[in-house]
Amino acid sequence: MFRALKMEKAIMAILLSLIIAMGAFNLVSSQVMLVTDKQADIAIMRTLGLSPRGVMQVFIVQGTLIGVIGTVLGVVSGIVLTLNLEHILRGIEALFGVQLLPEDVYYITGLPTDLQPGDVVAIACVALAMAFMATIYPAWRASRTPPAEALRYE
Repeated sequence: MFRALKMEKAIMAILLSLIIAMGAFNLVSSQVMLVTDKQADIAIMRTLGLSPRGVMQVFIVQGTLIGVIGTVLGVVSGIVLTLNLEHILRGIEALFGVQLLPEDVYYITGLPTDLQPGDVVAIACVALAMAFMATIYPAWRASRTPPAEALRYE
C-alpha cells in the first residue's frame, strides 16, 4: 500500500513537471514570435547604442516576469482550489444534480486533500526555473539580430 502511494506521488510529480514544461514551451514560442515581430525595434535600439547583452537582458527580464506572474497565479489558484475542494464538489453536485462519489460505490464520501508546503515550494521552484530557462534562447536570438539586416526592409 505504501509503495503504491509512493509510486503515485512520483507519477504525479512527473505529470506535473510535464504540464509545467508545456507552459515553458509556450513561453518559448511566444517569446520567439515577439523577437521576430520586434526585430526592427531591436535594431533601432542597437543603433542607438544598446549592447547585445542589454537586448538579451530586456528579453530575459520580460520572460522571467511572465514566468513569475504565471507561477504566482498557479500557486495561489492551486492552494485556493485545494483548500476549498469539498465546497467546490458540493457546488458541482448541487448544480448538476448528481452525486460524484456515491456512498454505495465508494468507501469515501469526499476527496481527501493534504496540502504539503514543501511540495508547493518545490513545484513553484521548478516552474520558475523552467520559465527562466525558457527565456534564454529567445533572448539570445534577439541579441544576435544584426541591425543593418533588420532595418533594410523596413
